[in-house]
Amino acid sequence: MLGIAATAGALYALPLVDQHREVSYISVAPNGGNRESFHINIPVDRVMVGAAEQSTASTAGVDWPEDEILAAASAEMFKLRNERGDVVGVAARAVAREDDTDVIDWVLHLPARGTLFFNMQAAPQESGSRLGRLRSGTQEFEPLSGTVVERWVVDQSGDEDAPDGRIELLATYVGKLEPVE
Repeated sequence: MLGIAATAGALYALPLVDQHREVSYISVAPNGGNRESFHINIPVDRVMVGAAEQSTASTAGVDWPEDEILAAASAEMFKLRNERGDVVGVAARAVAREDDTDVIDWVLHLPARGTLFFNMQAAPQESGSRLGRLRSGTQEFEPLSGTVVERWVVDQSGDEDAPDGRIELLATYVGKLEPVE
């Protein structure tokens, strides 16, 4: 019994897993809430692409299933970077077409912080950016609601080693309002 108690105490005091957490660069949004910026350098940060019309797999050994239900769907996985360019997590974007309407979802996973699920509007704005709403979150994001703006920024540097461009995700978080009784 004493051995079990000592082991439990040691595991509590010295956890086996201690996830590293990068510094969060969060600013205050003008109308309240917090704002956080992420980006993905294309093609450098693309980990995987899957789509029915794709002729070859983007990752060796990963083939898109030949299922009729997935014919109008695609999925991508990326490294996710903060404002400084440090990799802080992973992101996945899924796109499905149904009756000439796109359904676009983003999942951002930030180790030691939690996961965010955003559902995007199908039609981009006049500026080319796309708006989305935070539908769900875990850990520190669970009590929050918010929005995200997705936009494509072309690389203008002229450097041939530079990425083609980047996907920018600007998230704004606010606390959920509890109904007044």
